[in-house]
Amino acid sequence: MILDLNKVIEQVGKDKGIGKEVIIEALEVAMLTASRKRFGVKKDIEAQYNPEVGEVELFQFKTVVENVTDPDNELTLEEGHELDPDAEIGDSLGIKLPASEFGRIAAQTAKQVIIQRVRDAERDMIYHDYVDRKGELISGFVRRFEKSNVIIDLGKTEGVIPQKEQIPRESFRVGDRVRCYILDVRKETKGSQVILSRIHPQFLVKLFAMEVPEIYEGIVEVKGAAREAGVRSKIAVVSKDSQVDPVGACVGMKGSRVQSVVQELRGEKIDIVAWNEDIANYVCNALSPAEIVRVIVDEEQKIVEVVVPDDQLSLAIGKKGQNVKLASQLLGWNIDISTESTTETSTLEERLEEELIAAREREAEIEKDAIAEEVQISEGSDIESLQGVGGKTAAILKEGGINTIEALAAKTLEELLALPGIGAKKAEALLVAAKHSG
Repeated sequence: MILDLNKVIEQVGKDKGIGKEVIIEALEVAMLTASRKRFGVKKDIEAQYNPEVGEVELFQFKTVVENVTDPDNELTLEEGHELDPDAEIGDSLGIKLPASEFGRIAAQTAKQVIIQRVRDAERDMIYHDYVDRKGELISGFVRRFEKSNVIIDLGKTEGVIPQKEQIPRESFRVGDRVRCYILDVRKETKGSQVILSRIHPQFLVKLFAMEVPEIYEGIVEVKGAAREAGVRSKIAVVSKDSQVDPVGACVGMKGSRVQSVVQELRGEKIDIVAWNEDIANYVCNALSPAEIVRVIVDEEQKIVEVVVPDDQLSLAIGKKGQNVKLASQLLGWNIDISTESTTETSTLEERLEEELIAAREREAEIEKDAIAEEVQISEGSDIESLQGVGGKTAAILKEGGINTIEALAAKTLEELLALPGIGAKKAEALLVAAKHSG
């Protein structure tokens, strides 16, 4: 190569921010690829960069043998002595190949390899520069639009705001300065891709950290954030210093701090909520400015039942359910809201339902007892259950068609005397006993 590559390597490294060793490796690979295209792949060729002369030198290595069977990779001892007087059988000798041997196709191949290697190195460098910055804020300028995506110039590389990560109805113009949240960094075939977001809840948190020194210093901690991007959001804060009001610190003097965040989010309404360890108090703060009458907490199901005055229901729910939806996201619990009148009606209905159920149960018990009594009477009416009736007498009575006490009581003395084996005294005693049982 005629051109001094030292200057080229230095300039490319400076422009691209790539280390010299990466560029040198790319040059060596490129020259080796080109040499194989020119001389074939069977020859043992190596490429080495020589910084003293500023070029990549190519050497073809051949082994010294007694009888040459592969001219591309072997040479005789005599030929070896011409290159190195001390050469011996088995030595591997390098023969420098002239750069002038390269044709136009080989040179073009070398150029393509160099470009690709530099791009790969640049992509890896960008990936490693940004992959550790996930979760940070970054600023850039709108470069162009690709379909519904916004391409942001970040300096060293470009970032993309996918349509789903854009604030609804937010518009940009080429050249606008935009602040975003680094959502992800991916390795793509065309280069590293930095995915940006303006709707992520952490974007809101990071903006407050920039505007509120107490958050940045750790005095005020953000416990959670929920957003309906472009419309409304809630952020829960708590202070580690009893003398610092977390909500007041985020609002700022005359609302200056929160207004800065609101302007960045294109007028998005922001509710700053005081976090509380007690879930009942926390839900009251989260549903502010609605007034809360009663809170019932189901810790097992993670459900909070909230009762509000009748005139506070729409305020608690919010437009299109925004207030209760964001409060639920902030708490991580399900929130059920009802009014006092609804609760009272429900309570009355529940009480009436309970009384109705109890009445039905009492009726069922009475009916059950009546059935049991009938069964008992039926079972007790059997003639054998009558006092004074033994097995022999019962057999005589049944033979005469008298199977129950009721049937016996309905008989006359003469009818009983007509039965074989029943005397006058026995007949009178049976009638008295039967009528007494009835």
